[in-house]
Amino acid sequence: MAKLNSTKIVLESVIVATCNRTELYVVVDRAHLCGHYIPAYLEEWFGIPREQFAKHLYTYEDERAVEHLFRVACGLDSMVLGETQILGQVRDAFLLAQQEKTTGTFFNNLFKQAVTLAKKAHSETGINENPVSVSYAAVELGKRIFGSYEGKTVAILGAGKMSELTVKHLYASGAGKVLVLNRTYEKAVELAAKFNGIPCRMEELQRRLVEADIVISSTGAADYVVTKAQLAAVLQKRKSRPLFMMDIAVPRDLDPAIGELSNVFLYDIDDLEAIVDNHLAERKQTAAKIESMIGSEMIAFAQWKKTLGVSPVIQALQTKAELIHRETMESLVKKLPGLDEHELKVIRKLTKSIVNQMMRDPIVRIKEMAAERRGDEALDTFTKIFALEELLAQQEAAEAATAAAERGDRPGAPAIKPGAAATEDGAPAFGFAPAQAFSQS
Repeated sequence: MAKLNSTKIVLESVIVATCNRTELYVVVDRAHLCGHYIPAYLEEWFGIPREQFAKHLYTYEDERAVEHLFRVACGLDSMVLGETQILGQVRDAFLLAQQEKTTGTFFNNLFKQAVTLAKKAHSETGINENPVSVSYAAVELGKRIFGSYEGKTVAILGAGKMSELTVKHLYASGAGKVLVLNRTYEKAVELAAKFNGIPCRMEELQRRLVEADIVISSTGAADYVVTKAQLAAVLQKRKSRPLFMMDIAVPRDLDPAIGELSNVFLYDIDDLEAIVDNHLAERKQTAAKIESMIGSEMIAFAQWKKTLGVSPVIQALQTKAELIHRETMESLVKKLPGLDEHELKVIRKLTKSIVNQMMRDPIVRIKEMAAERRGDEALDTFTKIFALEELLAQQEAAEAATAAAERGDRPGAPAIKPGAAATEDGAPAFGFAPAQAFSQS
């Protein structure tokens, strides 16, 4: 982030990097140069010619960048619709950027708004409550039977990827003991090591089924690995303990007739996929509600952004009023040299009150007008009516000098008021790199 923030056109930056996405969010002073500087940064940082990754880049600017961040934080842009892990990753990226001092007014406001929106969306809609992956759906089904996985024993038949994903969820949910049975013992050892499990040979199947509370089967066998007759013999030794069995193999590993046995809860991949499809449809309906929430937040952010241009104009007006008041008092002292200090104090206070009262209504009105549809035009008209152009230029020059001093390691870099971007003509502007980002698969 420090390297990115030292890039010539970048004023603020946040990098959101997960296992499946890398996104660079930046505020810039010249958006038209992003197509050069941001790929150049990526090229240098990763040591990869841009020709190799250019086709994977996507870019959003201004309002589209804001909307994209809101969608990302809410989980609407994830492979698993509505997942909540990305919210924590966005929040952590923002907090780290703040710690490294690469954010300013824009991103401090925008990312706080994005995180707050995502939390509200998740809590009010419950979009993440219904599982939409086969492995996670299997785990949720088991909870209906056991309530908790604490202290439960999981037996994995086969060492396939789906079995690994499912047992990963079970292990994270508190399953205490993992048994891995595979025809190739070395593969059983390899998978068992990931979960502090116990590798077993397939010949131990009958004995291990007595121990297990949960069975996940995903082998490449052509015939049933467990038949109804085999399991019936095992159940006599289990003393009525429930057995939850998930057959996620194609073709099936577990004899469908097993489901007829008492205290056995058998599900195959078709059952799980049907649950997932149903839950996904529910999530899509919920996502539409979140899209509406995002629309409202976009309007709120746009209004906030418009008001940013008001502060320097108001400051210039107050500076001009102060200069006029000071010059008037100096003239008064010269023309009426006989006034004592008390009389001057009273006159100074009264004239200052007149100035403040004259400015009060214009300041209130320009704040209101800046947040409206043609806020920029209103600010421009206000500036011309009060002849503030020269003072605004002086303020900008002073702020540029201060920023340049603070950016001593960036000679020639654009210098502006902390957190406020500026276009080449000095008008307040907002741009991301503009949420220039690239995706890693």
